[in-house]
Amino acid sequence: MASAAEQLAANLDVGAFQKATELHKRLLFTLGAMIVYRLGTYIPIPGVDPAAIASLIEKQQNGIFGMANLFSGGAVSRMAIFALNVMPYISASIIVQLLGTMYPPWEKLRKEGGEAGRKQLNQYTRYLTVLLAIFQASGVAFALQGSQGAVLNPGPFFILSTVVTLSTGTMFLMWLGEQITSRGVGNGVSLIIFAGIVARLPTALFNMFSEVHTGGLSAFTLLLFLALAVGVIIFIVFMERSQRRLLVQYPKRQQGNRMFGGETSFLPLKINVSGVIPPIFASSLLALPYTLNTFLSTAHLPNYLQWLPGVAATLNHGQPVYMITYGLMIIFFSFFYTSVVFNPEDTAENLRKYGGFLPGIRPGKRTAEYIDYVLTRLTVIGSLYIAAVCLLPEALMASNAMSSYYFGGTSILIVVSVTMDTVAQIQSHLLAHQYEGLIKKSKLRGGKR
Repeated sequence: MASAAEQLAANLDVGAFQKATELHKRLLFTLGAMIVYRLGTYIPIPGVDPAAIASLIEKQQNGIFGMANLFSGGAVSRMAIFALNVMPYISASIIVQLLGTMYPPWEKLRKEGGEAGRKQLNQYTRYLTVLLAIFQASGVAFALQGSQGAVLNPGPFFILSTVVTLSTGTMFLMWLGEQITSRGVGNGVSLIIFAGIVARLPTALFNMFSEVHTGGLSAFTLLLFLALAVGVIIFIVFMERSQRRLLVQYPKRQQGNRMFGGETSFLPLKINVSGVIPPIFASSLLALPYTLNTFLSTAHLPNYLQWLPGVAATLNHGQPVYMITYGLMIIFFSFFYTSVVFNPEDTAENLRKYGGFLPGIRPGKRTAEYIDYVLTRLTVIGSLYIAAVCLLPEALMASNAMSSYYFGGTSILIVVSVTMDTVAQIQSHLLAHQYEGLIKKSKLRGGKR
């Protein structure tokens, strides 16, 4: 059954877009912010050799630096001022969300603080972002200084300038993302990551067509890959839009001579509640062994640690152990993060407060148990769906059908999810504009009467 918003959207007048001046301003602001972000990814930090940095990142393409380079739109390979991107902010947000369910003072802020509590937690997120950005920037600065030829004038001044530059770049992107969310269209932080991934798409497609031209890749394989990519996108859209709707009823109540209530609504439960967080977590953790393996040499390891490089090599893209571990970690983080962002007890309590109940289910504890029962089974489907999408590119790598993990499941999930969310917000602005127009027309007609 379609919701009221979906029914209104089906009858949406496309011509309303031309009259929605407020939406035009939001879209232009978002576009301008994306241009500013992309310009920043081409401004290198002072004191580095761009050629040496590009060579260093190329060796780490399947490691943590390669993943960071993917999400930053190539800023890491250029060691730009936005090289850290918004990853410290995302990590800080996740940590604050986790503590918001386990640390009593923050849990109280989240549940009872209202708007003021939400702003306070956002402020904690910003403070933590600064600390994480300084920590990560320090690691990058020392790693660059330890790499031969990467730094022109190594020393304390280079360390300090790099930490300040990278940390400031992250804080600017955090501010820019918040501005996009409030004054533009879509989630600002998600759009920044989206822009970084999409920016490298033309280059990746050009490289694939070049391989076909040089004979490194057959035309049939290219067509098969493009058809597979389209099929995966359609599958992701279908799964992301799918939901389990629990029927909620509200009892009738009488106030004076009027009768209220007796309505029915739905409690929508998405199949994929955790979003793209599980594959990001899993791929980040699994990129660490490969990264460490490139920095460690067996000649410098003690005898009792000679096994480390061999173990790290099995956790590389396309390897069976990597794929099994990757899939299991995605499933684990799907259940873990779903339990963090969705609390069945809170949902059941809110339904009870407003007089709502699930037919045949007693309000309170029984309702919470039933919602948890349904959510657990949805999470099983959702986690298997995410694992399948993310493991498909790994299987192609194992069969040598694809040499780069640029088209990995995580990047595809982010691009499709952010696109759907942004389109939905544009549609909601159009619906709001159309609704305001109908109200004005009705007022004018009433005034003429």
